[in-house]
This record gives sequence, structure tokens and C-alpha cells, in this order.
Amino acid sequence: MMSDKNVDDYITEGIYGKRRPKEAEREQFLGTLRERIVLALTKGQVMSDKGLAKLEEAMQQHRDAKLLINGDVGYRFLKEEKQLADKYNISYTTISNEEKPTDIGAVLAYDYAVDQEEIFINEEEPAEEQQDTSNDKNDSFLSKIKNWFS
Repeated sequence: MMSDKNVDDYITEGIYGKRRPKEAEREQFLGTLRERIVLALTKGQVMSDKGLAKLEEAMQQHRDAKLLINGDVGYRFLKEEKQLADKYNISYTTISNEEKPTDIGAVLAYDYAVDQEEIFINEEEPAEEQQDTSNDKNDSFLSKIKNWFS
């Protein structure tokens, strides 16, 4: 009995080549697999430079890794990332895939699995809420008392 492939599968494979395992994962992570990644930055983190310190720290510890940069992110936003890569002699490649958009802006990865448990940066919550509660203590105290009776 033949395999489960149909004619469309053979035609697609003939045109585009054999489908690699975990293709969706490769599309999300700029052509690499999650198991190979040391650090992944979102487009927002790259554009706001929020991940620069963590990226530099990761580059210091993983000098044989490569930096993959999303080609959809403007050059002016990637200047610091490229300077860090140059500083630590880490090669970088710009990956452009117009057909498969991703929210990943840059990835520091190896050519082999390293199975880093946490690859994303946890962004801290802004401390504005704490400031709001400490301001105008009299108003907040009075409003609490008013709430008790309403």
C-alpha cells in the first residue's frame, strides 16, 4: 500500500521542496528552532531597546551563538543590536520572510539544540500603580470611608 501522500502533496513537494519538521516553529523564530535559542526579543523590545542589557549579557555568555534579525524591523531600530554583535564578534544575519509574519524581532541562537528553558524577557510591571495609591492619602482615606456608607 502507498503512503498517505496524495497527488497535491507530491506537486507541492516538487515545487517547494520537502517540508521540514517543525516548519511553523521555524517561521516564528526567524528560521531556527526554539530548542536552539538562547534569547528571543519581540519586535517591540527591539524597537524600544528594552532587551539590550539582556542581549549583551547573553552575548557575553554565548560567544559562539549567532544573531538572527527580523528584516521587517527598520534598520535604525537594529543599530544597537548590530553594534553589540560586532563588539562580541557574533555574526548576524537579517531574515526576511514576507509570507510568514512573526512578532519576533531578534534571536540569539546556536546551530544545535541548547534547550534554554526561558528564552523570552519578562518585562517588569510599571511601578506607577504604587505611586497612585501613596498620593493624596487624605482623599483615598475619605473615599474609603464614603464607600463604606454608600
